[in-house]
Amino acid sequence: MVRTPSPVDHISDELFTKHRVKVWVKREDLIHPEIMGNKWRKLKYNLLESIKQGKKGILTFGGAYSNHIAATAAACRDNQLKSIGIIRGDELTPNSNHTLRTAHQNGMELRFVDRTLFRQLKESPNLIGASDEYYLVPEGGTNALAIKGCTEIIDELTDNYNYIFTAFGTGGTMAGLLKGLGGTSELVGISSLKGNWMDQEFSELCSNNNIYFTNYQIINDFHFGGYGKVTDELIQFINRTKQKNGLQLDPIYTGKLYFGVCKLIADDFFPENSKILVIHTGGLQGVAGFNEKAGKKILL
Repeated sequence: MVRTPSPVDHISDELFTKHRVKVWVKREDLIHPEIMGNKWRKLKYNLLESIKQGKKGILTFGGAYSNHIAATAAACRDNQLKSIGIIRGDELTPNSNHTLRTAHQNGMELRFVDRTLFRQLKESPNLIGASDEYYLVPEGGTNALAIKGCTEIIDELTDNYNYIFTAFGTGGTMAGLLKGLGGTSELVGISSLKGNWMDQEFSELCSNNNIYFTNYQIINDFHFGGYGKVTDELIQFINRTKQKNGLQLDPIYTGKLYFGVCKLIADDFFPENSKILVIHTGGLQGVAGFNEKAGKKILL
C-alpha cells in the first residue's frame, strides 16, 4: 500500500516555457492515501522506534486540522498501535471537522485542552500521565527520526536539479532535505507562516541535528496572511492548477508552495535553463475540512 520511491512528474506549462525553465514535482502525496507525503516520512522511523521500545502506541499533539494528527491515527491503526492526540482547543469535539472525525474513526483517543494547557503539555508531556506507556512525538512530527526519514526523499532522486523547493512549517522536512543534499543544489523553503523568525529557528534545528550546510533560503512572501489564512486568489490558483495540470494542492502548504514557485518563475528569479524540483508534501486530507469550514470550494 506504500508507494516508494514516490514518482517524479514533469509539469508542462506555458509559463515555464516562456521563462525557459523546467519544472518537476516529486509526488510524495502518492505514497499512501492517508499517511501521505512528509507525514509518512516523519512517522516511519518513529513508528519503528515505538515498536522497538515496546510502547502501547504514540502520543502526540496538534491543532484541529492537523495533517500530522490525521496521519498518526492512520499509521497507528495500520500498525496495531494505540494513539492519543492532545488537541489544541477545548471547545472542539471528535465531530468538529473532517480531520478530527477521521482521526477518531481510525482509533485515536482525542483529548481536548485549552491553548494555555496545550503549550504547557508540549513543554512537559509527563504531566499527561500516559507518557511512560506511549512513545512521544512532538507537534508536527519533527524530531531527529523525522529528519532521518525526510532525508530519504533525496536518496530516491535519479536526476540533479538546480533548485529544490519545499513547503516550510516546523522545518523538519527541509532539514532532512538539506542533510540529504549534502551541499548540492539550492534548497528553498516557502513558508506558510507569517514572520521573520523562521531563519533563526531553522538554523537552531539544523545545528541541534548536526546539519551545517548553508545551501538554502527560506522565503516568507507567500503566506497569504499567515498560517491557515487563505484568500480567493489562492483558491482560484489551486483550482486552476488542478484543471490545467491535474495537480491537486492544499490551501495550507502545497498551494502556497506552488504559487510561490510560479510567481518566482514569472519574476525571472531563476536563470534560463534552470531545473526546478518541487516536493509535494501531501496534506490533501485537509482540503475536505477546509471546504467544510470555509464554504469555499477547492476542486477535488
